[in-house]
Amino acid sequence: MEKITASIITIGDELLIGQTIDTNSAWMAQQLNNMGIWVQRRVAVGDTRQAIVEALDAESATADIILITGGLGPTADDITKPTLTAYFGGKLVSHEPTLQRLMKFFESRGLPVLQRNVDQALVPDVCTVLFNNWGLAPGMWFEKDGKVYVSMPGVPHEMKGIMEHHVLPRLQEQFPTKAVIHQTLLTSGLGESFIAERLLNFEANLPPYIKLAYLPSYGLLKLRLTALGEDKVSTAAELKLHFQEMQTLLADITVAEEDIPMGEVLGRILRAGNKTVGTAESCTGGYIAHNITAIPGSSAYFKGSVVTYSNEMKMKLLAVKEETLAAHGAVSEETVREMAAGALQLLETDYAIAVSGIMGPDGGSPEKPVGTVWIAVASAANIVTVKHRMIYDRERNIHMTAIYAMNELRKLLNA
Repeated sequence: MEKITASIITIGDELLIGQTIDTNSAWMAQQLNNMGIWVQRRVAVGDTRQAIVEALDAESATADIILITGGLGPTADDITKPTLTAYFGGKLVSHEPTLQRLMKFFESRGLPVLQRNVDQALVPDVCTVLFNNWGLAPGMWFEKDGKVYVSMPGVPHEMKGIMEHHVLPRLQEQFPTKAVIHQTLLTSGLGESFIAERLLNFEANLPPYIKLAYLPSYGLLKLRLTALGEDKVSTAAELKLHFQEMQTLLADITVAEEDIPMGEVLGRILRAGNKTVGTAESCTGGYIAHNITAIPGSSAYFKGSVVTYSNEMKMKLLAVKEETLAAHGAVSEETVREMAAGALQLLETDYAIAVSGIMGPDGGSPEKPVGTVWIAVASAANIVTVKHRMIYDRERNIHMTAIYAMNELRKLLNA
């Protein structure tokens, strides 16, 4: 069975200049991959006919499926539909179900219907229309020379609706696929090159149909094993054996045996132990609390956060001693210990995280350069402190501090 491949083309000048972040292609790639369809390329092009046609030619030369989003709105820069009409040798005709939906939409809101709105119901007569229950612009399915082309709106919830209800079921029916199985190990505490060295023999002995990918992120390294096989059951069973071997080799730095956020890792442990946590944050400005509360159900174990950016608030809210700040400064082991102890008392939690640091780009000194961070994690019986020296920009320093702090609490919870 040959591997089925796909390319994703996103259309819009706003994508090229960074005004809009392309989340569509990432979501689409995940859905295709889950079906065993291999995404070989993701391409962003501007709102010009030449750019769209060149992308269609290039991607259809090697891919079986070309998915397109964007450029289907009512304004002059939305040129995807006329470009596709010409590309596939058709003419535009009115699609009555779409026109009726469009008319009802504007009438229900007491709005006039402009010609440009009516034109949204025009579709190429050479396509299969994919009705859009989530918006006004329909999706369009084309076939040419054994290749499938699907054009969808760029609005994320409209694209997802059309994908889930129309495109994915049709692709599943039309293309027999191999099984593509992933397993991801989440690690922290060791650099990519050192992990690669530790896994040197393991990786060399993997069969050719199982690949290892190193995926660095803020304070974490994801190790993804991907297996390509004829059926899901046997492929998953074999992958599991190799995954367990890798996990054994990296047991000391393993955070989770699946690709989940650090906030969810903490949440599962806290919920299982019926424990609560709170945070006392200075340099992260509440970002640790944000990561924890981003997980649904976090109210069961997260009680609150205190952002004490100034020394005055550290003393007033967390009972940090004035003499401690005078002797050691806000960014010090002594201060974060008192912040953590104060958070336990103030928030009445089983555990607390405290951080204080210099995120940059200025504010450092020879003794405490930019990037210096102190972290404390505490319970009533124990306080653990650790110092980090970040070397990145302010945003990345904040992100990494949050991950490192949550990981320290994870280790304390599992001790």
